[in-house]
Amino acid sequence: MAAAHGVATSYRNERREPVEVDADVVIRVLGLLDVAAETEADRRRELDRLEELRDAGTLPPTVAVRLDGSAHTIPGAVALTAEDGTETEVRGELPADLAPGWYRLRTRDGQESTLVAAPPTVPAAPDTWGWMLQLYAMRSERSWGIGDLGDLREFVDWTAAEHGAGAVLLNPLHAPGPTHPVQPSPYTPSSRRFANPLALRIEDLDAYHRADAATRAEVDALRVSSTTARIDHDLVWAAKRAALEILWRSEGRPDPLEDPTSPPGLRDWAAYCALAERHGGRWSRWPEPLRDVAGSAVAAARRELAPRLAFHAWVQKRCAEQLVAVRRAAHDAGMALGVLHDLAVGVDADGADAWALADVLAGGVSIGAPPDNFTPRGQDWGLPPWRPDRLAATGYAALRDMLRAVLSHADGLRIDHVAGLWRLWWIPPGDGPDRGTYVHYDADTMLAVLALEAHRAGATVVGEDLGTVEPEVTEALADNEMLGCAVAWFTRDESAPGEPLLPPAKWPTRAAASISTHDLPTAAGFLSGEHVRARAELELLDDVEGEQANADRERAEWLALLRSEGLLDTDADADEAAIITAMHRLLAATPSRLKLISPYDVISETRQPNLPGTVDEYPNWRLPLPLTFEQLRADPRVAEISAAFRRG
Repeated sequence: MAAAHGVATSYRNERREPVEVDADVVIRVLGLLDVAAETEADRRRELDRLEELRDAGTLPPTVAVRLDGSAHTIPGAVALTAEDGTETEVRGELPADLAPGWYRLRTRDGQESTLVAAPPTVPAAPDTWGWMLQLYAMRSERSWGIGDLGDLREFVDWTAAEHGAGAVLLNPLHAPGPTHPVQPSPYTPSSRRFANPLALRIEDLDAYHRADAATRAEVDALRVSSTTARIDHDLVWAAKRAALEILWRSEGRPDPLEDPTSPPGLRDWAAYCALAERHGGRWSRWPEPLRDVAGSAVAAARRELAPRLAFHAWVQKRCAEQLVAVRRAAHDAGMALGVLHDLAVGVDADGADAWALADVLAGGVSIGAPPDNFTPRGQDWGLPPWRPDRLAATGYAALRDMLRAVLSHADGLRIDHVAGLWRLWWIPPGDGPDRGTYVHYDADTMLAVLALEAHRAGATVVGEDLGTVEPEVTEALADNEMLGCAVAWFTRDESAPGEPLLPPAKWPTRAAASISTHDLPTAAGFLSGEHVRARAELELLDDVEGEQANADRERAEWLALLRSEGLLDTDADADEAAIITAMHRLLAATPSRLKLISPYDVISETRQPNLPGTVDEYPNWRLPLPLTFEQLRADPRVAEISAAFRRG
């Protein structure tokens, strides 16, 4: 019975050893899916119900097919209705010339289902190289204390023209909540359907250019310095929000919600923001009637707070304009791929999406990871998961709309924790991560939705598959023309004794390859042992000497590999700059289809953007690059390292 609902009763750990899940955990998780399983009688009734559905030939609420030239038989199917309302008669088999799209499928006995007709793969990624940026950290002389979309547009113009770069991968630019404190982590957004207004370049707004001199002076006076040692998200948002309020008023308080072409969900996003301003950012603490997005109390609040809804909708329109401008700049500059956005694995449990999409999310549940050697108590990420049953029942509309929103201004999409399309570790309310289990999703349908929306957007897809993933994930990424990830620190020959580092020629072809990521040591941090020192200082290590010895051993391995590949002088002690340049040349020599470099590595920054296992102990997501964008442009290390990729 648990298997029928996708709830695991056992799983294999990182050593591939079987682990049994406690029965009471399985029963609790089934209950979270509205399946009564506490007694034998409950379980018998549910099994009987499932058997009746099978015997009746009940069509699933959502059906996914791949348009790969093969016949698709659906017994009893009599009609298909396309998105534009066009109806096609069918006789138990889908038309051979069916176009990719979303359809309503009807059977002769009156059943209706959503049909996802998807191409066999996502668009293939070109063979190119580029940068991966933490945009907030790349400040310029024009920034208001944080890297912005104007900086990004100028970066794209510069690196495409000067270096021939073909891609830029960004950290998630999802929207945080509108209240203080602002969540600095881009991986804990309030909404994945809308953009982060902290990234707006205020002076690039049309409203700024149309404003009179006095209004512009009032806005200019709000500017935040870009010379601070830390990025103060609260200070930046307070300044930019005030500037946006001034410009919105100067435009006559326009209301984008009056436009029928406004994106799905914008009204809900704006309503959440307006209610959060009045009642606080945590909707679970709002008055009970306001927790129901479809309730009469919220409808009344939308009317009462209409001016605030209009403001927040207007801000999102401005975000969309600047995101489109960045993508256009990449195309105009001739980038082979363009701008890739990162899709976080979930949303803040008290944020806008969790409120507006409560009908398809598992309230009170948190996703994370089971115990392993590195985290003996497991991990709790504090993010609510999709309910697989509700996704199917609603035709995967929430997943579709979320993907469309991100892809509307993207040439590619990186999916964080791509294995989450197959399964997620559910932690029931009040339990720790060691008291959870995996809940499985209909990966075939999830991938079909992704393939269809990526096809429509013309966007390639990168699946973050680092660490231990099931073989089916790796196989499906390949079958769907999605790139996986290859990171220098982990790219080893696991079939050889001692698991040595792979030479560049043996790196995977179907991969987005890089030296590091935001959660891992930078090149200079790795070489200097900063990743050990920082964790030891924060008392995150049980065996500091052992960790240091391991770090020294890995550094020696890297030097040996670079020398064996002829990338580093064998006769002298190489300095850090020479080693980092050699590491990038090794990356350039790999056959990986997409090669990505980071300013952190190029300019020898030792501090990594995020230190897993910490919250306030380390300034996660608040560290600016030590160089401004203008200084980065003039740094000779950038020209030297990028030349290796331009040649490659």
